[in-house]
This record gives sequence, C-alpha cells and structure tokens, in this order.
Amino acid sequence: MRVIHTLAELRAALAGPTARPAFVPTMGNLHDGHLSLIRQARAQVGPAVPVVASIFVNRLQFGPNEDFDRYPRTLARDCELLEGAGCDIVFAPDEAELYPQPQTFKVLPDPALADLLEGHFRPGFFTGVCTVVMKLLQCVQPQVAVFGKKDYQQLMVIRRMVEQFALPVQIVAAETSRAGDGLALSSRNGYLGETERAESVQLSLALQAMREAVRAGDRDLAGIERRATDALAARGWQPDYLTLRRRADLLPPSPEDLAADVPLVALAAARLGTTRLIDNLEI
Repeated sequence: MRVIHTLAELRAALAGPTARPAFVPTMGNLHDGHLSLIRQARAQVGPAVPVVASIFVNRLQFGPNEDFDRYPRTLARDCELLEGAGCDIVFAPDEAELYPQPQTFKVLPDPALADLLEGHFRPGFFTGVCTVVMKLLQCVQPQVAVFGKKDYQQLMVIRRMVEQFALPVQIVAAETSRAGDGLALSSRNGYLGETERAESVQLSLALQAMREAVRAGDRDLAGIERRATDALAARGWQPDYLTLRRRADLLPPSPEDLAADVPLVALAAARLGTTRLIDNLEI
C-alpha cells in the first residue's frame, strides 16, 4: 500500500492503463465501519482495480464551535488498518496541499435538502462537505465512490450533487456498521466516557421504537417523534431532532404518503454530554 501526500504523486500513481479506481473518502480516526467501506469498494471493482482512501480533516465542514482542533489525527494507525482491509493507496494531503489558496469557490447544495435537519443545526456544513467531496473526486477521478448510510442526509446531498454535475462516478451506499449493542460506529464514539458509552445505545433503541410504532400502524408521527424525544431528554440527552421523513427527499410525509406506504426513514441527532451522535433507520 502506498501513502501519498501530494496531488502530483496521486495523479502519477493513477496514471496509465489501470482502470479508474474505487474511492472511500474519510477524515481518519478510522473504525470498523470505515474498513467495511473499503471492503465494499473492493467488491465493486474486483482485485485488479486500485482502491483509494483519502484521509483529510476538512476544516470547511466544521462550525466555529465544533471539534475541528480536537478531532483525532491518527494517520499511522489508520494506514495500518487500511492496509489490512486491502486498500491500495492512501491519499493524505495536508491543508496547504488540498487548499493551496483560500477555497473561495464553493459548492452550494440545494437548500431544499441541505438546510433541513443537519443543515439546520450545523449551518454551512453541507457546503463544506460538497466542496471537499467535489475536490477529492476531481483529484482521484474514481469510477465508484462508497459512502455510509449512517450519514444519511450527507449521502443524499452527495448523490444529488453528482447527478446534477453529471460526474462520471457511481455513488454506492453502504449499510451502517454497528457495535454489538446496536450503537452506530462513529469516530466521535471515542469521545464517550464509560458511562456515556453504556448510555449511548439509547439513541438506536429510540429509533427502533419509532420504526416499530410505524410498522404497527401508528400514523400519529408527531406523537411518535415527541415520545422518542421526551424519553431521551428524560435520560439527560439533549436532542436536536428525532423525526420521521420520506426517504426520497427528507420532507415530512403527508397523510396521502402514509396511506400509500411511501418509504420512510427515522433520523436522530442528539448530544450526550459533550458528544453529538447521529443515527437513522430505514422503515
């Protein structure tokens, strides 16, 4: 496996007759969920095509009071994990390499999708995500890029960006990887203390309860959302949202949608202590 730090080296490594690679963008501090994306990328393109992972902590998607400075940088460990998972190239640029000038040109996603939910609570987040993903796709020029469903809204935003810019890359969605107790794997889980880690499973349990209520025929979605939110708040969480939305556009479903059984997704974001966790379950 090669570890590459400059765009010139990356382009040289990917030049020639080799087929366009598969790509997994990350911010590092990797866990088993990231490694499952590498394995899925490999399955998409087979053994002869390179799999590239990027490691870059993207300042543009962090708000002024978020954890950019304390986000763990664990490059040596990450590279060991990636090599074990079958990655061929790690592209790990520093800020000066990826943003040699201030990134004044940015990708502004459709506010109809990007200003909901995460975009409401983290203004500018999806602009930062779209800008860095667009830039990384131009650097790597993959045929396939794999993103996890845990960041459900992010996956949707990136898919629409790729479609609207007619980028020649297939966006593949990977199922959320979970710990044995059901907690969605996340780099931010490492911020949880022992007591918080034991409590953190309540987020996925709340989503499961919401899903089961809908499957049982309860159509009072506002009531389902309120009960889930109140239950977490009573346990000391600070919920941003627990909500039921249409999978197609993340808008609230209408009574007609519910009568027609349109596909739904339950989404949640809540803070436990100082750590903000997100999760979702398709229904």
